[in-house]
Amino acid sequence: MERGDSHAALIELRAVTKVYGQGIAAMQALRGIDLNIDRGEFVAVMGPSGSGKSTCLNILGCLDTPTSGSYRFENVEVMDLSNTQRARLRRHYLGFVFQGFNLLTRTSALENVELPLIYRGMPAKQRHELAQNALAAVGLQGWESHTPGELSGGQQQRVAIARAIVTEPAVLFADEPTGNLDSARSHEIMELLTTFNRERGLTIVMVTHELDIAAYAKRVIHFTDGAIHSDQLNGKAAG
Repeated sequence: MERGDSHAALIELRAVTKVYGQGIAAMQALRGIDLNIDRGEFVAVMGPSGSGKSTCLNILGCLDTPTSGSYRFENVEVMDLSNTQRARLRRHYLGFVFQGFNLLTRTSALENVELPLIYRGMPAKQRHELAQNALAAVGLQGWESHTPGELSGGQQQRVAIARAIVTEPAVLFADEPTGNLDSARSHEIMELLTTFNRERGLTIVMVTHELDIAAYAKRVIHFTDGAIHSDQLNGKAAG
């Protein structure tokens, strides 16, 4: 995928709909979403279960496709990309952090972080160096050889964040990144994400149902019944 106009928004959705099923069983998950996200933003996406927030995140992350509408990433129409091109977009431009960590249980922290670099065909020496740097960036220097079972929940999520940033993605998608953590570990993870956003200019789009977690974002979007109900700057984060 070639990068488009540098002045365009990083992400642009126009009239995006998503319908699951057909006929009387059809369920409209998204009802004509318009959304721009610029480089360097930290956006929290909120809403009740079934509001469309996770469907929207899956479309933005190229894990799902719209039924209709336009999704442009770096001014490239994602709907026009082949499956191979979409996979390349995910691999080279997007990072993902999930509630459940999604780490390989029998491999070390270092090997988990190296995984996306293996998919890129990167030589081992370069992989090791980049993975070690990523683990150091999340505060896990010295923990490279530990498996997930030897790490706390907060440490496991740090490994997952290191894996997501090791490729230097254009955007990090985080789906309930603190959902499995206690309050103290949750705020540690959010401070880490805030640091990456502030110091590295990493664009972050995060789904959360917790107001205190959304408070770390600079902008909060609320979904209701498949539509954007509100979209506003977060005064607490902006200040």
